[in-house]
Amino acid sequence: MDNCIFCKIGRREIPKEFTFEDEDIMVFPDINPVKPIHLLIIPKTHIKEFHALDNPVLFEKLGKVILQMIVKMELQTKGYRVVINGGGAQVVDHLHIHLMGPIAKAASV
Repeated sequence: MDNCIFCKIGRREIPKEFTFEDEDIMVFPDINPVKPIHLLIIPKTHIKEFHALDNPVLFEKLGKVILQMIVKMELQTKGYRVVINGGGAQVVDHLHIHLMGPIAKAASV
């Protein structure tokens, strides 16, 4: 999509330093982090939101990259959150997955 900021980053029209990149996926820090580690995991193909993701190979690959980033950022035992906004709740209408941490355990009720 021509005006999508994530598509522009993927096409190198906007410079960005990547934490991870391959032919299908790019990962970089969120510009407005809410935790010390706050990465965006984004397919390079413009997919409006999670509900529109109909490629099982890309779905599996996104999962593998999320797992790789958890390990790379050493969040396995520090707590992390994986978030996908959709249905109009996302700021950018291009599927992106937030990986945030460290996150402490919630107090039990």
